[in-house]
Amino acid sequence: MTALILNIPQSVQLTDEQFFELCQVNRDLRFERNATGELIIMLPTGGGTGRRNSGINAQLWLWNQQAQLGEVFDSSTGFKIPNGADRSPDASWIPLAKWNALTLEQQERFLPLCPDFVIELRSPRDSLQSLQDKMQEYIDNGTRLGWLINRQNRQVEIYRQGREKEVLSDPATLSGEDVLPGFILNLELVW
Repeated sequence: MTALILNIPQSVQLTDEQFFELCQVNRDLRFERNATGELIIMLPTGGGTGRRNSGINAQLWLWNQQAQLGEVFDSSTGFKIPNGADRSPDASWIPLAKWNALTLEQQERFLPLCPDFVIELRSPRDSLQSLQDKMQEYIDNGTRLGWLINRQNRQVEIYRQGREKEVLSDPATLSGEDVLPGFILNLELVW
């Protein structure tokens, strides 16, 4: 189990401000909130997953430093997506125009948008179905390209707007396609 789900009665629903404050005073924990208001406490990952996640973010960040097309975020960044859920993908990216359209206050809080690109890295204890549901939620809320990296099966599920999910077995690299032009993720560093 990598997450605890707390069912909060409707009469005790947290406002966005209260949820943000809860996250700020409990910085050692990672919280998400689904569209129905359930509070999800994400348990810390192990060293192997954390190391791989850092490598993925480093590759994305280095590409973006050269391309200068947007902003890259790690798993500690919260997004308030259109369906009302608060999510924190393992790695994500938005175009500069979206970042620049945010006020300074919005930039310092949970970003009120869905990333254009997301990556979720399945850790050994993650439920594949819950990650697949989360990936579909991202797509349904505006993500243009998403990768679910499943190390256990050495597979990647690619999610795209308006298309069926594609599953690749043991790919060496992944292309950012037209969402992240020129970005190639080296999966040899992840497997």
